[in-house]
Amino acid sequence: MSHWLEVMMSALPTLLWAGVKFTVPLTIMSFAMGLVLGLLTAVARLFGAWPFAAVARFYVWIIRGTPLLVQLFVIFYGLPSVGILLDAFPAALIGFTLNIGAYTSEIIRAAISSVPKGQWEAAYSTGMNWSQAMRKTILPQATRVSIPPLSNTFISLVKDTSLAAAITVPELFQAAQRVVATTYEPLILYIEAAIIYLILSSVLSALQSRMEVRFSRYGGSLEANR
Repeated sequence: MSHWLEVMMSALPTLLWAGVKFTVPLTIMSFAMGLVLGLLTAVARLFGAWPFAAVARFYVWIIRGTPLLVQLFVIFYGLPSVGILLDAFPAALIGFTLNIGAYTSEIIRAAISSVPKGQWEAAYSTGMNWSQAMRKTILPQATRVSIPPLSNTFISLVKDTSLAAAITVPELFQAAQRVVATTYEPLILYIEAAIIYLILSSVLSALQSRMEVRFSRYGGSLEANR
């Protein structure tokens, strides 16, 4: 037991540094860009002209119908065959962004669709145009609906970043693999990596609960003021 504890403590700085340097930035950057892509895709499907809506549907169909690991392999290992060379981190960032964009687009589309049509009519009756109604009336209400599923997507992304190890991104899980290669202690080191992911997920879940309570109160105050 003391030997295992010594191995864990000696590997902890390496794993934490890999998490801070690669896992956390990869998660935040890909989720932020994926959220923007998801919003644009959802708007294109709901309100865009048919060519844009068709492209958006095709994109969502492709991404949601194929494994994330395959998508990462296509980008990192497949694109060089047509002359497109990407380093590991940018390739992972593109892959996760495209994947998150497809899934968040469905969440945002459902949230926007859940807003009653009367809210559009009310916004137009005050003289707002479409963009103003979307920005000031529809999106604030859709945001409250979409917070729980978007938070779940973000938490899942934290764990999914471990797949970036397959394309040589030196994030937390690959750091664990490298330490295993020198210590020959796969059980304890993979358990240690799992504990770190568990702690991150638990913290994010607690923050999610607080956000949901805050937005539910905000939503309740809006209903009371109508």
